[in-house]
Amino acid sequence: MGREGLIAGNVAAQNRKARHEYFIVETIEAGIMLVGTEVKSLRQGKANITESYAGQQDGELYLFNAYIPEYQAKTFFTHETRRPRKLLVHRRELRKLLGAISREGMTLVPLSIYFNDRGLAKVQLGLAKGKKKEDRRASEKERDWKREKARVLRAKG
Repeated sequence: MGREGLIAGNVAAQNRKARHEYFIVETIEAGIMLVGTEVKSLRQGKANITESYAGQQDGELYLFNAYIPEYQAKTFFTHETRRPRKLLVHRRELRKLLGAISREGMTLVPLSIYFNDRGLAKVQLGLAKGKKKEDRRASEKERDWKREKARVLRAKG
């Protein structure tokens, strides 16, 4: 595959449910350690991070349960599809995130995996607090109202 399909900021996977199910307090960009076939598979855009989360393991930050399918072109070495993948953040940021997770009942939710302008795979993490059922209904009602308001303004026009 040539480089013509690669656009700066190319999104490989997105978690659309995250903003619906959580209040996103802060977003953080983190690098991700991948093997070669994982990168090739991500570039095809077939990854799924809907059920994944980030957490601590051995004092490091890892992405758990992210599904990156095996690369279709058969090679000698293929990767495990749901293995924990190490996330790369600065030490100070790591301490802040791990403290927020343990003390304040927050969760680290991956919002998207994308390739930056240098072609490196990055994960956008959201420091999130879970929404209750009423909160989800309220945000849905507000979104519907904004959509209806835009429709009326467009009609008057």
